[in-house]
Amino acid sequence: MKTVIKIYDNTLAKVKFFIKQSNLKISKSTGRPLTIKPEETIALSLFKHSQGIETKKSVWQIFNLKCSYKTMVVNMNKLAVWALVIFQVILRWNQKHSHPVKHTDSTDIPVCLPKNGRHHQTMKELATWAHGPKGWYYGLKMSLTADLNRNVLAVRFSSGNSDDRQTFKKMNADMTGIFVADAGYISKDLERDFYIENKRILFAKPRANMKRIATEFQTRLYGTRMQIELNFRNLKMFYGLETSLPRSIDGYLGNYSYSLLAYVLA
Repeated sequence: MKTVIKIYDNTLAKVKFFIKQSNLKISKSTGRPLTIKPEETIALSLFKHSQGIETKKSVWQIFNLKCSYKTMVVNMNKLAVWALVIFQVILRWNQKHSHPVKHTDSTDIPVCLPKNGRHHQTMKELATWAHGPKGWYYGLKMSLTADLNRNVLAVRFSSGNSDDRQTFKKMNADMTGIFVADAGYISKDLERDFYIENKRILFAKPRANMKRIATEFQTRLYGTRMQIELNFRNLKMFYGLETSLPRSIDGYLGNYSYSLLAYVLA
């Protein structure tokens, strides 16, 4: 239990630091005082994701919280917006200090098993059917840009059948550097529109059947592209990004927010 408390305290200290640095006012000013302070609730959510705990109920039981389980869940979902604010602060810092070489890719985020997709109600306003590397799924798509050091620079969620190239332009509009992507981002229009002389360029890896000559430099760049897959792998396997447990849209969006923030704080 001492180890658990130490991990939680370290997480809480990070949350308080970013709240203070960003001048965020998240404390409740009216009504009855909360049993658990907002920054503590955020820290509990981050603890859940950083430790690979599957359910909120387990967190409630581990810490033997004085508030009811329902109250904890409602507050976690409600405060997820502040987790996003802190996440954006970290992304801006990462962008400012990023490596010149950057990678962009997308990954599927199912909201339920394929067999349940036709009957899924909770995320029906946002989720769509789409075909990913593992076949058909019902859910969202998450696009992510990270630098060569795997620091996350930008994240964007979209429908599962959205165009990766359009998402690429929007999420990377304010960044510079050498961007590397897979064949799904091949587009002469995108490469031309995205290019800024001496500031920004996109290298999309050609498909195997395309007759395009790559320089040795480009070949080496393409070889680094798999770095971004480690971000996706860690987020899904160790930080609970992918889930089907929430029973509300707020629960799903909160899960994604806390998972991403826990990951960049690690």
